Amino acid sequence: MTSKHSGMDDPRGVEKDDSGLNLQEKFLKGVQFYLQKKWENALKEFLSADTSNLNTDEKMELSYYLGLCYTKLNHYEQALTFLEQVVTSGNDILRIFQCRMTLAYIYVITKREKMAEYELKRLQSSGFESPLLYNTLAYAAWMQKQNKTAIDFYEKTLEIDTENATAMNSMGYILADSGIDVMRALRLCRRAVDFKPQNAAYLDSLGWAYFKSGELIEARTWLRRALDLAPDEKEIQRHFRIVTGEAL
Repeated sequence: MTSKHSGMDDPRGVEKDDSGLNLQEKFLKGVQFYLQKKWENALKEFLSADTSNLNTDEKMELSYYLGLCYTKLNHYEQALTFLEQVVTSGNDILRIFQCRMTLAYIYVITKREKMAEYELKRLQSSGFESPLLYNTLAYAAWMQKQNKTAIDFYEKTLEIDTENATAMNSMGYILADSGIDVMRALRLCRRAVDFKPQNAAYLDSLGWAYFKSGELIEARTWLRRALDLAPDEKEIQRHFRIVTGEAL
């Protein structure tokens, strides 16, 4: 990231900000913090950069990183502002794709499923297809209680990636919970657990599928494992109480 001349030059002719770093060095420091997953440090560097003389591409690059940092820190409303700038004014196709996916994620998390669906379908209509895209579309549909649509999207994920554990687990849970196809739900949930045996959500889904199939001993076993791994998860607690009748 480069910057045009502004302010006073130091004796070597390098533009400086208040901390003594030139703007390019400051931006690169922010990127380095971001890659190290030090989101707060990265955000501090990006926010302290003087943007008054940046060109359009540089401003889009800064907005991109600010949007991602705010997302990582769960400051979703601030993130939306910068991500939308990239989507509407940027010209880097891959970054626009990533920002649309991030926007959709934020909209799902903040229970704005219709807006999430809009962003995802814009991506789909542009020819971008990926397991992440279809998994997010499926989740948005499920949040709106559109089980059949959600299953269809998870099917598309598995057409692209036959070993996608997220799609297996999520579709298995929907099939079991809704009673659409409990036997297939069990197969999918078992496969997901085979891929990630320490994932509490997957263990919970498998236990719930066993419960829906009437196999209470197996249900109790798998839900107990899930609860041991994630004792504070409300949904796992709820399932365990339903299956065992035990208070936690």
